Amino acid sequence: MEQEPILNEHNKQEYPPMHTAEHILNQTMVRMFGCPRSRNAHIEKKKSKCDYLLDTCPTEEQVAEIERRVNEVIAQHMDVTYDFVYRDHVPPEVDLGKLPDDASKTLRLVRIGDYDLCACVGTHVQNTSEIGRFKIISHDYNADTHIWRMRFKLEEKTKFTAK
Repeated sequence: MEQEPILNEHNKQEYPPMHTAEHILNQTMVRMFGCPRSRNAHIEKKKSKCDYLLDTCPTEEQVAEIERRVNEVIAQHMDVTYDFVYRDHVPPEVDLGKLPDDASKTLRLVRIGDYDLCACVGTHVQNTSEIGRFKIISHDYNADTHIWRMRFKLEEKTKFTAK
């Protein structure tokens, strides 16, 4: 019988749909703006926020496009899967920049279909169909720090299901 790898404990229990949506949002930001994944995130069931390092504030059209693309990925009903790998076998596209110094030798990689791959010890849904509709509720930009903060929520599937 194969033994489950020992991973670092996670400091917080996230709401799986919101945390999985954060992964999709992060990859969307990387693809659209070429920026790193969120510098800071506060993920809660009711609403969440992420901070991104950007040269300029996104336009309202770009904000609408972020929301559209995240919902497009969610609607693809992608499976969320896990791989356990030794730290020295992590694919080069996986950013380990926020990994704590005391992280275990074995890392859990979370894969959302063919859209996103990152190291994470948080909780996730099994399929993006469990997330609901992603909605950006506000955003602001600090020109001094180049931090764009966006706040978002998830709407229940019943609120946006086509009839």
